[in-house]
Amino acid sequence: MSSVENGRIVVAIDGPSGSGKSSVSKAVARTLNAAYLDTGAMYRAITFSVLAEGADLNDAAAVAQAVRDAQLQISVDPDAELVQIAGQDVTQAIREPRISENVSAVATNLEARAELVRRQQEIIAANERIVAEGRDITTVVAPDADARILLTASEEARLRRRGLQLGGTQNDAQLEAQVLARDAKDSTVVNFTEAADGVMTVDSSDLDFEQTIAAVLDAVQAAKKN
Repeated sequence: MSSVENGRIVVAIDGPSGSGKSSVSKAVARTLNAAYLDTGAMYRAITFSVLAEGADLNDAAAVAQAVRDAQLQISVDPDAELVQIAGQDVTQAIREPRISENVSAVATNLEARAELVRRQQEIIAANERIVAEGRDITTVVAPDADARILLTASEEARLRRRGLQLGGTQNDAQLEAQVLARDAKDSTVVNFTEAADGVMTVDSSDLDFEQTIAAVLDAVQAAKKN
């Protein structure tokens, strides 16, 4: 059994919307017998909470306070997705278009990010083996991870995948708003389109799902050897 399959390991995976981060990261976590952290779901859950309370997403101070006050719980089991706010199951609700359209208001709030980064680092530290994915995991949340990977894909591939993921429920304009417009907003506070020093890039534009998983696992193995 290789070193990747034994002992503590932290795998950090970043990438733009529609790059396949979530599904690939879950599969990699299963293969490595590791926990899985979807940091994007945390931002979505806070967005849901702020909207549910009728707070103004444009009020930066109110959003930051909402994050500090949030009773947020998230499963790290790759086979049991569960996100709760104050005991309420919001796992499905946070995937609704209205959340996708508003989540950047939380993601670009620097105080909110700082609080969520703190919580994410606590979760990572509490797990012996974990795959964490998002937009700033390789650079901010877990810069000392054993393997740091940027998972990317062409714009065409990302739009196609997100459309399939949503079961054809979104038109082209809605897809672009969810994928491209959100990336543009979020990129104002974090760079998730170019690999930082020491971060390996996996371009899945021409890879199918299984090939992408294999490529990421190869990158993890290579990183552990260095």
